[in-house]
Amino acid sequence: MLTLVRSPAPLSVAALPADVVLRAPEPDDAVAVGRLYFDAYEPGIAGADESEAIDDIRASFAGEYGALRLDWSWLALSGETVVGTVLIVDRAPWPDTPDCPFIIELFTARNCRRQGVGRALVAACIDAAGGEVALRVNQDNSAARRLYASFGFSEA
Repeated sequence: MLTLVRSPAPLSVAALPADVVLRAPEPDDAVAVGRLYFDAYEPGIAGADESEAIDDIRASFAGEYGALRLDWSWLALSGETVVGTVLIVDRAPWPDTPDCPFIIELFTARNCRRQGVGRALVAACIDAAGGEVALRVNQDNSAARRLYASFGFSEA
């Protein structure tokens, strides 16, 4: 895993598909977000099953990965369906991470990839946090690394 950091810098606007809107998440969204979390990743990444993925998202809402900032985190919705999520905490709880806001999750529905949903979520998150932001990414995930590089993230 690579830890990436984005220093404060001007941010370009990111457009969403016409049928997608962003809103802040609420704890009641944990089940829908957990289902998307499970579906968005290859088997075993987000948990052994959907129930485990939902429990992990509930743990995020409960602050087990740092104090979740609902005012900096976002859901992307198409109608009533969650099609993307970015979750950010004040500080990551791991000792080897920078002391700044930290994106703990970013994922989109498979059928919404490469349509600007992830880009809009990251842009909204960075804009809300208003300063330095960090995250971790699998070094083999070239698509995610390109996205983050386009926002000015670099290795910590």
